[in-house]
Amino acid sequence: MDLVPALEEPLKKALGPATAKVMAEHLGLHTVGDLLHHYPRRYAERGELTRLADLPLDEHVTVVAQVASARILKFNGGTGQRLEVTITDGSGQLQLVFFGRGIHKPHKDLLPGTRAMFAGKASVFNRKMQLAHPAYELLRPDALDAGEADEAIGSWAGALIPIYPATAKLESWKIAKAVDMVLPSAQEALDPLPDSLREGRGLVPLPEALLKVHRPHTKADIADARARLKWDEAFVLQVALARRRFADAQLPAVARVPRPDGLLTAFDAKLPFTLTDGQQKVSKEIFDGLATEHPMHRLLQGEVGSGKTMVALRAMLAVVDAGGQAAMLAPTEVLAQQHHRSITEMMGELAEGGMLGGAEHSTKVVLLTGSMGVAARRQALLDLVTGDAGIVIGTHALIEDKVQFHDLGLVVVDEQHRFGVEQRDALRGKGKQPPHLLVMTATPIPRTVAMTVFGDLETSVLDQLPAGRSPIATHVVPAADKPHFLARAWERVREEVENGHQAYVVCPRIGDEEEQGKGGKGGKKESVEDAAEKRPPLAVLDVAEELAHGALRGLKVEVLHGRMQPDDKDAVMRRFAAGETDVLVATTVIEVGVNVPNATAMVIMDADRFGVSQLHQLRGRVGRGSAAGLCLLVSEMPEASPARARLGAVAATLDGFELSRIDLEQRREGDVLGRAQSGVRSSLRMLAVIEDEEIIAEARQEATAVVAADPDLERLPGLRTALDALLDEEREQYLDKG
Repeated sequence: MDLVPALEEPLKKALGPATAKVMAEHLGLHTVGDLLHHYPRRYAERGELTRLADLPLDEHVTVVAQVASARILKFNGGTGQRLEVTITDGSGQLQLVFFGRGIHKPHKDLLPGTRAMFAGKASVFNRKMQLAHPAYELLRPDALDAGEADEAIGSWAGALIPIYPATAKLESWKIAKAVDMVLPSAQEALDPLPDSLREGRGLVPLPEALLKVHRPHTKADIADARARLKWDEAFVLQVALARRRFADAQLPAVARVPRPDGLLTAFDAKLPFTLTDGQQKVSKEIFDGLATEHPMHRLLQGEVGSGKTMVALRAMLAVVDAGGQAAMLAPTEVLAQQHHRSITEMMGELAEGGMLGGAEHSTKVVLLTGSMGVAARRQALLDLVTGDAGIVIGTHALIEDKVQFHDLGLVVVDEQHRFGVEQRDALRGKGKQPPHLLVMTATPIPRTVAMTVFGDLETSVLDQLPAGRSPIATHVVPAADKPHFLARAWERVREEVENGHQAYVVCPRIGDEEEQGKGGKGGKKESVEDAAEKRPPLAVLDVAEELAHGALRGLKVEVLHGRMQPDDKDAVMRRFAAGETDVLVATTVIEVGVNVPNATAMVIMDADRFGVSQLHQLRGRVGRGSAAGLCLLVSEMPEASPARARLGAVAATLDGFELSRIDLEQRREGDVLGRAQSGVRSSLRMLAVIEDEEIIAEARQEATAVVAADPDLERLPGLRTALDALLDEEREQYLDKG
């Protein structure tokens, strides 16, 4: 007897090796269950056709349309022939082309008036959209051979035709036929939702939802199925996160309560300004977390310049006061060096523990990075093991086996999206008991994304800027449409420098790479957008050279990029910070952590090549002092393009949370969430993080209650199975990334 549960049966067995191989390679589907969870992207209706007017270029598309005309044309002096078919759907027309021997069958099938589904890649030829050699399936019996045609249309008997995410190797209707073969197995799907939850929310059972999503008879069927399947995704994911939180809450930690007149008091006393209300509120949340005997796991979100470093530093000082050590992890060496510099400057003599001139309540603040010399590194490691250093700042080098702490009490991670769960765990092992954890990010994350991606962390938000920060004016500079705007941009930079300020110019590329050969020119005429896309992105080295001899002649221009030696980078940054350089031409290495209050202008070249959140991060580098900031987004994209709309959105608001929503809506969750942590993301097929905010929030509550009542989910075998599948995927994903 076959003991493999129906949904775990390999597709090879269900569909045969050839189809199974394509599904595995191109769609990542391996089992019957995988295929049942490959949902239609949308549904075409018999009477309603996909709008040809909205076809995306260079994407694999499926359209339902009617043949308007078909003609055979000869070329090459009559030796070659091609079939041109024009199809229409009322919104627009599309040309289909078939060549050579492949024209006979379509010539017979595609008579004017015939309706069919067509699938292929939309391209442009002679400035017209076309599909070359599309696959097609007729949608109406042809009087001639009714028998055959009926069979072809049998599978389209439902009124709603599911259109699946497809690939060039596997058209939507082939996927539909494969789904038909495995659909009976849906009856055996184990339900992950507890009955009480499902009934309480009026959701259909899972087998019914799978049936309705793949073969709906009405739009109400689709709505039922989607509502149910969204809940599954949200709930299983939230249970995984709730279990992680539950397990973390069982861990012991040392409560760290600062002594009343120690380092923290001395530090606060010498601050030249008062903390904002936001900083005080968030600090209290953090201090409350540090005072518990379970590890605090908190995410601190705050705009660039909202004073996160100050809040983190006060938390580190509190832990040192309580007898522990604090470690701060930065994603790059440049950043680690900068944090080290700014923290020692903020602390002054309080950072000179054990040195002459150090204050009585003081500690050592050490830096630990991969490129340090042997002697300096040895001393740093020694200071950590003896406990002389209360605060250490470093890169991932801190997680290496050799690094040992005297008593690690708090880990602060800067820019979480570059730091996975596994690395957090490795660092946790460094404490005698798990240390408290504070994760900081300057990329504002909409609340639901925080609940999905960082669902194992509690969240604090710093949303007001410190007093004295200036507004930043942002403008789009359309370099192709209005070249004189670009000339004006450089004049503005000059004016800022003449007023005693400095400027950044940011480019997407360094410029000393091997040029990637772009193939020879094709015969088709390029649109402006194509041309701008094809041109390699502007490079730091070229732009700096051009500006120094051209528009900014006479000003002191320097370059900064990631491939420079750490010492050279440091020297450039020091000169810029000291005001010796007028204009710094850089890559995005300046995106995080460079603080030069005198820099008031930023010009971002090829701004359309950056994401919305990244532009917002970059812009946060100017206007950090009392003078107003100016950010110019230079782009050659045409006015009507989506790229320009994105830039317009950035220019229109300084609210990072608003922009992060726009970013998400435009880039589909996958990309935004994908980089945030290992795994989890790929499980979201039906759930849209922005639209389904309520479901996610409710699923989080339900999941927390279920896990509290039954941490091992012994009473919910279906949920355990779904969870194992999710976590397996998560592990696989992590290994892929490693």
